[in-house]
Amino acid sequence: MSIRNRASRFLKFSGYSIGIGAIYVLYDLNANEWDIAHYGPIRVGRAGWAAAQVAFDYKLTFRRHRELSADSLEWLDVKSEVPRRAADRLLRMCCGNGGAYIKVGQHIGALDYLLPSEYVKTFKVLHSRAPQSAVSDLFQVVRKDLGRDPKKLFKRFDAEPLGTASLAQVHKAELFDGRTVAVKIQHPRVKERSATDIWTMGLLCRCVAYVFPEFEFLWLAEETKKNLPVELDFLHEGHNAEKLSNLLDLHFLKVPRIFWDLSTDRVLVMEYCEGGQVDDIAYMREHGISVNEVTRKLGDMYSEMIFTHGFVHCDPHPGNVLVTKDNGQVKIVLLDHGLYQRLTDEFRIDYAKLWLAMIGGDVEKIKIQSERLNVGDLYGLLACMVAGRSWDSIQAGIGETEKSQAEANEIADYAGKLLLNISKLLNRVPRQLLLIFKTNDLLRGLEWSLGAQPSSSAFINMSRVCLRAIEQEEKKLDCGTWHWLTTTVDTRWKLSKITAYEWLLWLSGR
Repeated sequence: MSIRNRASRFLKFSGYSIGIGAIYVLYDLNANEWDIAHYGPIRVGRAGWAAAQVAFDYKLTFRRHRELSADSLEWLDVKSEVPRRAADRLLRMCCGNGGAYIKVGQHIGALDYLLPSEYVKTFKVLHSRAPQSAVSDLFQVVRKDLGRDPKKLFKRFDAEPLGTASLAQVHKAELFDGRTVAVKIQHPRVKERSATDIWTMGLLCRCVAYVFPEFEFLWLAEETKKNLPVELDFLHEGHNAEKLSNLLDLHFLKVPRIFWDLSTDRVLVMEYCEGGQVDDIAYMREHGISVNEVTRKLGDMYSEMIFTHGFVHCDPHPGNVLVTKDNGQVKIVLLDHGLYQRLTDEFRIDYAKLWLAMIGGDVEKIKIQSERLNVGDLYGLLACMVAGRSWDSIQAGIGETEKSQAEANEIADYAGKLLLNISKLLNRVPRQLLLIFKTNDLLRGLEWSLGAQPSSSAFINMSRVCLRAIEQEEKKLDCGTWHWLTTTVDTRWKLSKITAYEWLLWLSGR
C-alpha cells in the first residue's frame, strides 16, 4: 500500500473518530442540560489545573528560598504565604466544581489542629457558602423520584430554604393533612457526577503523594470514596435517624420522624422541628436556655454515642444541632444523619481508656493506649490531636485546667510545624478515628464559642461515661463475684470523685 493511500486512510479514520467523539460530546452535554461549566471533562480539568498550580508553587517557592534559615522571619513568611495561596486556589476550584468538592472542602475546614491553619481558615467559609439550587430544579428531582407533581404532594412549599448544604437543601413545607414537614432534596446531578469526582480526587491525591512523598494525605481521598456514596443515599440517612432514636435513651434528645412513604434515596421528608442553632447565643437568651445546660447535654449525648454504643453522629456543625425549650425542659434536636461512624468494641474501649488517661494526666497509660491504636512513638501528638490541648496541659491532666487563648494559638501554630508527623499519624490510626477527630473539633468549637463554665465541660461528662463503659466491659469477663464487686466499688469511687470535682468547679465559678 502506497504512502498516499495510508495517509488517506489515516485521515479518513481520524475524521470518523473526531465525528463520533463530537457526537458523543454533544449527546453528553445535552444530557447534562448544556451545563458546560459542570461538564465532566471541564470539572476534571479544573481540578487538575488547580492541583498542578499548587504543586509547582510549593516546589518552585521552596527551591527558590532553600538558602533561608529555618528560624528566619522571611522563611516563616514563605511557609505561611505558600499554603495560603494554595488554599485560595483549591477553594476556587471547589466552588467551581461544587457537589462532592464542596463536601471535601467543608471536611477540611473542620479539621482544626490537624491541618495548617491557612487551609482550615480558608475552607471554613464553605460551611456558609454552599451552592443553592432553584426550586424548579428541585421539583424535577421530586417528580422523577416520587412520580408525582410536588404541588399535589405539598399544600405549601416555602421557596426560601431552611438550610443549604453541599449535597442538598432543606425546605419547610405543609402536607395536605396539615402536618408541617422539612423536605430535604438532593441537588440535581450531584449523584451522577459523584463517581467521576471521587475518581478525580483519588487520582490527584496519588499524584500529589508522588510529587511530595513526605505528605501522606491519601486517607482523605479514601474516606471520601467510602463515605460519599453513603451520604448520597437519603434512605440510609433515614434509617440512621431511627436507629439513633431507638438506641439513645435520653429524655432531652429529639430526632425528627421520617415519612417513609414520601422518601427516596434523593428526597427525604421528615418532621419539622422548631429551634435555634446551637451556637445562637441570642436565641438562647431570648428563650431562657442556659448555655451551660446545652454543653452538658451535648457532652452526655456524644459520650453515650462514642463510648457506650459505638454509633457516632459525625457532622455536629451548628446547622445540624438545634436547641429549644419544651415545657421548661431544654431539648437538643439532632439533624442530618447521613454520616455515622460505627466503632468496634475493641476500639471503643481502647479509646475510652485513652480519654481517661488524658483526663488524669497519666503519661504511661497514654503510651500504652496509643500503642494499641497503632501510633507508637507519636503518642504525645495523638493525645494533643484528640483532646485539642497542648502536651503540657495533658501532662497536668486536662480535667484540671481550662484552655486559654494562648494555648489555642500555640496549638494552631504547632499544627503547621508538625504537618509531616500529623499526616504520618493520620495514616497509622484506625480509620474509625478519622471522623471522630472531626466530631471532637466541632464540639470543642461549640463549647468554646458559647463560653461555657468549666463545671459544664464535656470532659466531666465524658469521664463518667468512659468509666461506665469500661466497667461494663470488665463485667463481661465473668471472673467471679469478687471481680464484679471490686469493679463496681472502684467505678463508684471514681464517679464520686468526679462529682466532687464538678461541685468544686461550680463553686469556684460562682
